[in-house]
Amino acid sequence: MPAKRIAVVDRDRCNPRKCGLECIKYCPEVRMGVEDTIKLVDSTLVIDEELCTGCGICVKKCPFSAISIVNLPAPVEGEEVHRYGINGFTLFRLPVVRPKKIVGLVGPNGVGKTTSISILSGNLKPNLGRIDEEPDWEEIIKRFRGSELQEYLRRLSNGEVTVINKPERIDKIPKVVKGKVKLVLEKIDERNLLDEAIDLLSLREVLDREIKELSGGELQRVALTAAYIREGDVYVLDEPSNYLDVYQRMNAAKLIRRLQEAGRSVILVEHDLAVLDYLSDYIHVLYGEPGVYGVVSYPHSTREGINIFLDGYLPDDNVRFRDEPISFLQRVGSPDISEKIVVSYTKLAKKLNGFSLHVEEGEIHSGEVVVVVGPNGIGKTTFVRILAGELKPDDGIVLTEGVKVSYKPQHVKPTYEGTVESLLRKAAGSNYSSPYFRTEVIKRLGIEKLLDRYLDEISGGELQKVAIATCLGREADIYLIDEPSAFLDVEARFAAAKAIRRRIKGEDRAVIVVEHDLLTIEAAADRIMVFRGTPGREGHASKPMDPRKGLNIFLRDVDITFRRDPETGRPRVNKPGSKMDQLARARGRYYP
Repeated sequence: MPAKRIAVVDRDRCNPRKCGLECIKYCPEVRMGVEDTIKLVDSTLVIDEELCTGCGICVKKCPFSAISIVNLPAPVEGEEVHRYGINGFTLFRLPVVRPKKIVGLVGPNGVGKTTSISILSGNLKPNLGRIDEEPDWEEIIKRFRGSELQEYLRRLSNGEVTVINKPERIDKIPKVVKGKVKLVLEKIDERNLLDEAIDLLSLREVLDREIKELSGGELQRVALTAAYIREGDVYVLDEPSNYLDVYQRMNAAKLIRRLQEAGRSVILVEHDLAVLDYLSDYIHVLYGEPGVYGVVSYPHSTREGINIFLDGYLPDDNVRFRDEPISFLQRVGSPDISEKIVVSYTKLAKKLNGFSLHVEEGEIHSGEVVVVVGPNGIGKTTFVRILAGELKPDDGIVLTEGVKVSYKPQHVKPTYEGTVESLLRKAAGSNYSSPYFRTEVIKRLGIEKLLDRYLDEISGGELQKVAIATCLGREADIYLIDEPSAFLDVEARFAAAKAIRRRIKGEDRAVIVVEHDLLTIEAAADRIMVFRGTPGREGHASKPMDPRKGLNIFLRDVDITFRRDPETGRPRVNKPGSKMDQLARARGRYYP
């Protein structure tokens, strides 16, 4: 049966008070007397899914771009799990919780990952798509009869399953948890494993600090520790790698693995594909229209599930959920670097708040993307701020006379009071109207639907996209972009990497990117700068070098090895002690 086309409303953008309701006036069904096709209910626009024909006229008439046409997911009709009201987001199917296994969820933001884990945690009772009456647990369990979820939901409804949650929004923790880190953690140490977690996640230095004083990375490690030391049957970990550098991500992964080794089940929501691949036993791919509907795939093996996600085609449902696959270019030999130098610098030294940074002399050439890698607190942001002119080196010279610099800082805040479009127009000037900028930056990053929104109304991920676009929109010789993948889902990370490369290729410009996501690093880098040392005390930065050499040094420090997937060419983390891991170490090839 072909999918039916209907109009859907983005309620965050719809503003009936400020428009003439042209969408209702021009709807052909309404004009023909079918009054209930599109109407206002309590100041909210509602479109009847049964009566709407998906003609698209209302889409063209809406001044806020709040209406869009989507295909209802016909392949999963009748498998609704939960719906948030009339025309609200609908989730189809649920991930499967498997005993003593780690089940990973991958997909773009807004397609149901949070709804899925809320149901599996027992925090949200599924309504099976019915908004008029709430089904009882007996009916819900019966709906999943014959599946692995039936017994799990039965035990969940009877209170026989203890679920431990590690939330996504760790920035909200200080608002509800008060006190010193050590005292807070000791109160919930139900498994007597606090010392083990503290050592693995390097938390000794923050134990006597107040929760409200912690940085994002420290809060994330405390939240992971809090989940780990509690007694539960199922552990739901929502984006555990946020704010963490690669070293900390691998240590967090070891901690999560120990939950599985102790016989616990784990549900993992993660946007770092290297971490997801390293940890998961099974993968569910989620797809759909963000904010409208989401579909959970059937479980796949880790390799198959991630490859399906990258390919953008799900054979189970015969659905292509992305226009083009995400591909990986295997590098052969050293990259071609232009002879034209955009920025050069001598040996640099900088002391700041008890931290000392030393940078080897180097040159940044036109047309190249240099990616800066290393642990948190090692001086990467300090180096970028020196190039941006925000800090002056104590020793050494940066030759940037006459060079225009565009800088996106690590932490993005909505300080501008206007709309996204007005900000981009102000930053990009004439570039804003160029087909190239609109296609390669605005469209690629998915900013088109945000143009009429105010910056204080958008999410952290949306704000990050706008910040990247603002930086790339400016006329500059060198672009400095600090942690562009923070808060972005997998698709947005690769889109950002491609937008950055496309912006400067073939032009006399260059980019320096600070990044922690290993797959994004590979997708973006022409050369690599490796920062090493003691976090918080001293850092040493190498010259820009060949990415294969740089990543090999970096991964040796992290103590992990990679191999190539034969189907997609993507790098995959080897399990510690495996034959592939031992072979890579013996050859000294940590990066394939």
